[in-house]
Amino acid sequence: MRIVLASNNRHKLREIRAMMPAGIELINQETLGIDPAEETGLTFVENALLKARHASRQSGLPAIADDSGLEVEALEGRPGIYSSRYAGPDATDGDNNRKLLTEMDLIDCRSARYQCVIVYLGHALDPAPIIAHGAWAGEIVREPQGQSGFGYDPLFLIPDIGKTAAQLTSDRKNQLSHRAKALNRFVVQFNA
Repeated sequence: MRIVLASNNRHKLREIRAMMPAGIELINQETLGIDPAEETGLTFVENALLKARHASRQSGLPAIADDSGLEVEALEGRPGIYSSRYAGPDATDGDNNRKLLTEMDLIDCRSARYQCVIVYLGHALDPAPIIAHGAWAGEIVREPQGQSGFGYDPLFLIPDIGKTAAQLTSDRKNQLSHRAKALNRFVVQFNA
């Protein structure tokens, strides 16, 4: 079965591909010449639905979309749905990390969580999408640690392990992460 992934993020593509059930061919929307959807929703669910409907409409294929981000307790949930563009529309991961560290400089409460919503549509007008959610609790460190992962991973400490997400192997991250939890829940619903 061919499914279009409503993302141009190669890191997400790699993580999602690694966890998809056998028999699913996941195709990046960029490969099909599909531009990203405009993320005008106010929640992770709304944005994931917008992205999946857009990719399915443009490709004629079933679509899966992920909308995820980091919520920091002391920043009232920011950067949240704006995580990938926190430091501006063309921000790099480094830009976003620097902005977050600057905002957190004098803050002692470092609690944060990654959120992920996975949406699957059988077709663009699917009235009953599969929606799966996963969260991953952690803390924000004071300086980047680790070279793996992407996004805020060098700043996201998993207290039980004593490592940031960027210090984990891909396999270990795919066992623990917010995306892994959401994908596991998606697979259960998809196979039901």
